Amino acid sequence: MPKTLSEIKKQGWDALVKKLGLSGATMFIMEHEKGSGDYTEERKKIFAGKSVDEIEREIRTLKSKQKVKRENR
Repeated sequence: MPKTLSEIKKQGWDALVKKLGLSGATMFIMEHEKGSGDYTEERKKIFAGKSVDEIEREIRTLKSKQKVKRENR
């Protein structure tokens, strides 16, 4: 019986971890699975006109909201 794509991915991941260890397997996957889009251009749009202080405040606010979500579970 043919294996599903999910089963093949799981077995492949397990083989990588067995041979390379968790961090090695993770680095291998990150090296071979490239994202899409142009991060440099996206970053310019996302942060256009914002100071480092504004960006830092936004990050802190988002982290605070995520912490509250986790605590309310």
